[in-house]
Amino acid sequence: MGNADKEQVKPPEDLAQPAQFLVPREASGLRLDVFLARVMPQHSRSRLQDLIKQGFVRLNGKSSRSKESVRTGDAVEVEEPPIRSSQYRPEDIALNILYEDDDLLVLNKPPGLVVHPGAGNSEHTLVNALLHHCSTLSGIGGEERPGIVHRLDKDTSGCLVVAKNDETHRSLSTQFAGRSVDKVYLALVFGQLRKKTGVIEAAIARHPVHRARMTAATSRGRAAKTEYRVVAESADASLVECRIHSGRTHQVRVHLLHLGHPVLGDKTYAGKRAGNFPRQMLHAWKLGFTHPRSGERKTLEAPPPDDFEAARNTLGL
Repeated sequence: MGNADKEQVKPPEDLAQPAQFLVPREASGLRLDVFLARVMPQHSRSRLQDLIKQGFVRLNGKSSRSKESVRTGDAVEVEEPPIRSSQYRPEDIALNILYEDDDLLVLNKPPGLVVHPGAGNSEHTLVNALLHHCSTLSGIGGEERPGIVHRLDKDTSGCLVVAKNDETHRSLSTQFAGRSVDKVYLALVFGQLRKKTGVIEAAIARHPVHRARMTAATSRGRAAKTEYRVVAESADASLVECRIHSGRTHQVRVHLLHLGHPVLGDKTYAGKRAGNFPRQMLHAWKLGFTHPRSGERKTLEAPPPDDFEAARNTLGL
């Protein structure tokens, strides 16, 4: 791999100053990672735990552990680690770009494309495609996830926004964490829903036995909210529009299963009700956010892919 391939993710000219916080009385007793998740919502809790583990967080001037409790008046300092060039190879993979400027791009992700490298997926991912397409990407997501602000499952298609610089990444992450991003999905589901509109509010947690799955059938977990509306229905299936007000793992799939109407083609959650479909019939249809630089509200719409439309036609929807 030549040097040109390694220089796709570049550090900013001026590294950001460390963020500093004093612990208020109402936060006394919280775990360090929980406190940071409250004051730095632009970062996921797992990202903050990684920063703590790597020594980029100091509690009263010293390295600490995620589970250590903070006390009133404690000083917490968080430093952004230097950005390393990505080790992953740029690949000329076609991207269906809905919008692009100097700060970000929004694309219509095809089904079957993994978003970022991971175990068993070091090539042929969206990150590989982005490294080929973009001269710079934000580094906040780490070496394996340059530019990646949020993600879609491999077999979910649709709108996905990518940050080209750290300022944009921070702004978009804050919007996602603050639930000011509009996220609308289309799902083909099993059966007819008794109520044609409604709101599902059920906490989502990791399944206690099947660790690759999430569940809403639990008293624990993180709060999650999904609005839904039946768009069309046939004898055996429905087309449902889902607007999500949180960003939990597998949220739409888990909430629709909780309602008794799993997504067709979903081999993880639908079981025998999955039907004969090539993948889970779930599409991230619309994405709305405030542009970090211009302040303009952007709403992008991704046309569903051919397999989704074919399934819809087969079902008479």
